[in-house]
Amino acid sequence: MGPVGGPVVLGIESSCDETGAGIVQDGRLLAHVVASSMDEHARFGGVVPEIAARAHLEAFTPVVREALDRAGLGLGRIDAVAVTTGPGLSGALQVGLAGAKSLAYGAGVPLYGVHHLAGHVAADTLEHGPLPTPCVVLIVSGGHTSLLLVRDLVREPIVHLGDTLDDAAGECFDKVARVLGLPYPGGPAIDRAAREGDPRAVDFPRPLTRPGDDPYAFSFSGLKTAAARWVERQRLGGEEVPVADGAAALQEAVADVLTRKALAACRAHDVRTLIVVGGVAANSRVRGLAEERCAAAGIELRVPPMTLCTDNGAMIAAVGDLLVRAGAEPAPLEVSIDPSAPLEYASLTPLPALSPRAA
Repeated sequence: MGPVGGPVVLGIESSCDETGAGIVQDGRLLAHVVASSMDEHARFGGVVPEIAARAHLEAFTPVVREALDRAGLGLGRIDAVAVTTGPGLSGALQVGLAGAKSLAYGAGVPLYGVHHLAGHVAADTLEHGPLPTPCVVLIVSGGHTSLLLVRDLVREPIVHLGDTLDDAAGECFDKVARVLGLPYPGGPAIDRAAREGDPRAVDFPRPLTRPGDDPYAFSFSGLKTAAARWVERQRLGGEEVPVADGAAALQEAVADVLTRKALAACRAHDVRTLIVVGGVAANSRVRGLAEERCAAAGIELRVPPMTLCTDNGAMIAAVGDLLVRAGAEPAPLEVSIDPSAPLEYASLTPLPALSPRAA
């Protein structure tokens, strides 16, 4: 049994290029450690699945050991293990799940399969406490842009108000950064470059914000194309591309669309709290504009600290902690991954499909 209090949950995250381990007890973060393989992918301009999986293999044990050390615990003091089982890169997820199964089996404790995006939602509870009921959650990351209505995160289905139809916000940043000659990952690079730029210098489009458009759906492919065409026009005209202005204008367009739709959802559903999570929640203009608009509308804004916005094991442990305290059924030992799992419930325990012979 763990320290005095409720069960101690170890969370494992390995869906993309971060290997994360976090330890949570009663909604309180005891420790979390992240190892990133970002530098190994940077020269390819994006995440290479095989490199990510190998990096997870190398980082898994040291990351878990360091998290336990920081919490001052041995594996025998862990009461449950939670692990991301989807969505994400198949090989990367497999490494995390295999490691988590070994830990749970070795410690003789239950295992919980967690949906990666539910982890992003739960990350906020580690900083600000239980989620208000209901709340609107805006998830913005490299691969996902979703607007959700959340009541009880681990007991009730998660309501999708709108999702991205093509490129997610983070993907748009990455692709435009490349066109502008900025390094990967594009989000932080765009943010840095935008500090010296004028957000009004370029009139980029605000996709799906006209009357008659889906009020909560997102599409950033057209914005990406508009930015690329703008860069092309500058170069064809023999002019030096004003990178800072382009970055600032792009960032403003993304932040405007995200916050405009999120506030509209809060008003339509009479919700007084907006929670913004995911890697793009670390963007300074997304945070700043969300603060301005929420303050003007009388809506409470909650954003986790930067270290909990990007992928990490603490957010998975947070979901596991909620599942344990809610009395949820643990995953069976034969639980498998689901790389393209839709977000319906926080608990994600897909089972292997039976072969025709086994069926």
